[in-house]
Formats: sequence, structure tokens, C-alpha cells
Amino acid sequence: MKNIKFCFIFLLTGTLSIIAQDNTIKDQFVDVIDKSNSYEEYKVIKRVKLAALRKNILDTVALLKQNIETTTTQIELQKNNIASLNQELKVTQENLTLSKEKENSIELFGFTTTKSTYNTIMWFIIGFLLVALGYLFLKYKNSYSVTKASEIKLLEIEEEFETHRQKNLESEQLLRRKLQDEINISKKPK
Repeated sequence: MKNIKFCFIFLLTGTLSIIAQDNTIKDQFVDVIDKSNSYEEYKVIKRVKLAALRKNILDTVALLKQNIETTTTQIELQKNNIASLNQELKVTQENLTLSKEKENSIELFGFTTTKSTYNTIMWFIIGFLLVALGYLFLKYKNSYSVTKASEIKLLEIEEEFETHRQKNLESEQLLRRKLQDEINISKKPK
């Protein structure tokens, strides 16, 4: 910013001095031509005035050349500055693009995916797990009801078995008594 201000001020003062010299050169031409003597159709100009005019013109040309060289140097510096700024801008834009890609992506199972793909995969996994959980719950509920029914049947069968065993035991005891009675009757002397 300081360079631009300096260049602007330098060019402004150089232009003003050139305009001032240009006006003086113009005035000097008018002065030399108008105030010179005429001889027939020719103008007679004093050598001193011609030498002064020549010196002023050469000084102005030298100053203009110096201004052109300075301006050319400044233009080259500004072109180099612009080129480096463009290069920095390009690098910054590339970094911005990479940052946006990183911001909009997530690494999943070693692969880089976009956030929308990640969300889709995650919701698919969650949905799959919910369906699997529902399926396992239904299987568990079904198994639980089958187990409960089996336990009830087992208790009924055990009760029946206990009842049957009691009946068999009583029946066996009766048969043993009868057998014992028969043995006792057969052992008794007649």
C-alpha cells in the first residue's frame, strides 16, 4: 500500500514538473519565434535563446526518460508482486478446496467418504441392527413361550407321573400284601 502511495505521489510530481517544463518550453518556443527578427521570409533567432531552448528540451527529455525508466521498474516490480500474489492465491484456493473436501468427508473403515454417504451407511447399519434386534426379540419371545409351555407340560407330566407312581406303589403294596397273605396262608399248617 505504501508503494502504491509513493508511486502515485512520485508520478504526480513528475507529471506536474513535466507539464511545468512543457509549458516553459512552449513559452520559450513562442518567445524565441515571436521575438526573433525576420529577414525576408526567414526568422533570425539568437544563438543564446536557441541554446537555452535546446538545453531545456534536452533536460526535459532526460527527465522524461528517467521517469519512464522509474515507472517501468515499478511496473515490473508490481507485475512480479501480482504474479507472486496470484501464485499465493492459487495455493490458498487449493488449500481451501482440500479443507472443504476434508470438512465434507469422514474416514470410515479406512476409506474417505462424504458425509451423506457416511450418514446413509450409518442409518443402514442402525436399521439393520434394529431389524436384527426385532427378529431376535421375536425369536426369544417365541422360544420363551415354547419354553413356558414345555415347562407347564412338564409339570403336568410330572404330576401325572407322580399320580401314576403313587397308584403303582399302592397297587404294588396291595399286591405284596395279597402275596404275603397267600404266602402266610400257604405256610399255615393245615
